[in-house]
Amino acid sequence: MRHLIALGIARGLAFLHASNTVHGDVKPQNVLFDADFEAHLSDFGLDRLTITTPAEASTSTSVGTLGYVSPEAVLRGEATKESDVYSFGIVMLELLTGKRALMFTEDEDIVKWVKKQLQRGQIAELLEPGLLELDPESSEWEEFLLGIKVGLLCTAPDPLDRPTMSDVVFMLEGCRVGPDIPSSADPTSKPSPA
Repeated sequence: MRHLIALGIARGLAFLHASNTVHGDVKPQNVLFDADFEAHLSDFGLDRLTITTPAEASTSTSVGTLGYVSPEAVLRGEATKESDVYSFGIVMLELLTGKRALMFTEDEDIVKWVKKQLQRGQIAELLEPGLLELDPESSEWEEFLLGIKVGLLCTAPDPLDRPTMSDVVFMLEGCRVGPDIPSSADPTSKPSPA
């Protein structure tokens, strides 16, 4: 279920970015669910939108919400597609770990905490208590690990190292195992052109 929620948010952001629109405030409070529990984005401040060039859309005033805003958006005072990707990564890590972005000390944030648990080999510490029953051989476990990987890719310190939201959708959709996709396939690598 969490994987599908993340995929719905990612698809919404990819759609906005394809239209040169920046959301500017991606956070859990701006995710709504329809009757089928499909995730949709809300409150993307179109009144603040200014498009400088087709390749670069940004908002000129608000840079997002504390805990979700990217470091470069804070420094520059503007939200970009890359800062939306960062915010999505924070939401993704929250969704999977059950931890809130703002429940950490000044020296540690959710990204540093996740990296520390991975470096220590304490993957079980990342699981929200409701997910502790996951079988390491299950597709849900694969989805969880992929989600952590995607969340960390999205929160790379350098905005140029972050994937696009279209790439994120590709990665998350790749985890859905189909008849022609072996479960051991790496969903984060695109097939090479034939």
